[in-house]
Amino acid sequence: MFTGVDFFLIDDLLSEEERKIRQTIRQYVDEKFLPLAAEYHRKADFPLSVIPELGALGVLGVTIPERYGAAGLNHTIYGLAMQELERGDSGLRSFASVQGSLVMYPISRYGSETQKQLWLPKLASGQAVGCFGLTEPDHGSDPGGMLTKAVHTADGWLLNGSKMWITNAPIADVAVVWAQTEQGIRGFLVEKGTPGFRTQTIKGKFSLRASLTGELIFDDCLVPEANLLPEGKGLRAPLSCLNEARYGIAWGAIGAAMACYEEALDYAKNRIQFGKPIAGFQLTQHKLVEMLNEITKAQLLNLQLGRLKDQGKAQYYHISLAKRNNVDQALKIARSARTILAANGITDEYQTIRHLLNLESVFTYEGTHDIHTLIVGEHITGMGAFR
Repeated sequence: MFTGVDFFLIDDLLSEEERKIRQTIRQYVDEKFLPLAAEYHRKADFPLSVIPELGALGVLGVTIPERYGAAGLNHTIYGLAMQELERGDSGLRSFASVQGSLVMYPISRYGSETQKQLWLPKLASGQAVGCFGLTEPDHGSDPGGMLTKAVHTADGWLLNGSKMWITNAPIADVAVVWAQTEQGIRGFLVEKGTPGFRTQTIKGKFSLRASLTGELIFDDCLVPEANLLPEGKGLRAPLSCLNEARYGIAWGAIGAAMACYEEALDYAKNRIQFGKPIAGFQLTQHKLVEMLNEITKAQLLNLQLGRLKDQGKAQYYHISLAKRNNVDQALKIARSARTILAANGITDEYQTIRHLLNLESVFTYEGTHDIHTLIVGEHITGMGAFR
C-alpha cells in the first residue's frame, strides 16, 4: 500500500476531510486499478469497468455542486484526487479530468438549466461519458484559428469540421464542441448518434496507451438549437475549461512522479551490485534526493495553488506556472528513476516506463511546455510573444 511522499510534513496542512478523501482514492488506486494497469497499457485500451467506480468515488466533477449529483468539494480535494489517480496512470487521471473539467465544468458554467439537469447527474455517476472538442488537426496551440464552423439554420446549427487528439472520443455519449459562428466561437453539445457525426480511434500510440483517444468528424451535422451552450461566447470560454484541466494536471503529474520515486527508492535499497545495495552509492543517492527535492517543491506549489483556487484568487498564469513546472519535473524524475532501474526499467513489470511514456504526452497536451512559458512570460513582461 502506498503511504505517500511527505518529506516536509505537508499533510499537516491538510484538513481531516482532505486526508480522508485522498486516502479513500489512494486505496482504490492500489487495490482496484493498479492490478489492471500493465494489462491495459499493453492492450492500448481503457478499462471501462472503472468508470462507474470513479463515479461512486465522487471523482467525476469533484467541484460541481451536489444538486447535480456531484461531490461539491473544494479545489484542493480535486487536486489531491487527480494526484492519486495519476499515480495509477495518466490515462486514469485523463478520463476523470476530461469528464469533470472539460465536460461537466462547461455544462455547469455555460449551459442552460435543462442541459445541466439532463447531463450532469449522468456524467457524475459515470452513466454517461463526455469528451471535449477544441484541438484540430492543424490548430493545436492556436485554437483561435479553428476551422470547424457552425452555421445557424431554421432547424438548428449545421456543423462541419473535425477535432483531433480527443480523449474519450471513441466512447463518449456527448461531446462539448467549439466552433466558429457568425457570433464568434460558441460551444455545442453534440450527442452520440447524431447524423453527420462520427468518431475515429487514433491507433499506434506509444504514450497514454491506457486512454482512448480519437478524432471527431462533423459532416453536415445538424445540432438542435437546444444543444447550443447559451453562455460563454468567444475563445475565453473554452480556455477557461482548459484552465480547470491544467490545474488538475499540475497535481496529477506529481502523482506519477511519486510513483516513480517510490519504485526507484525501493529498487535501489534491494538491488545489490559491487557487494552492497545501489542505494548506498553516492550517484544513486544524488538522483533520489533530486527527485524528492522536486516532488516536495511541487507539492508546496500545488497546495498554495489549491488554496488560492478555493479562495477565488488563482489566475490562469498561476496555473500555467504550476503545470509547466510540475510536468517538466515529473518527466525528469521518471527518466532518472528509469536509470536507477536500468534494464529492468524498460519492462512493464515496473511502472516507471509507463509513467515516463505517459508524461511525454502530458508535457505536450493542455498547452505545451513552451506555450505555458509564453503565457507566464507575457504576464511578467506585459509583452505577448505568440506571434
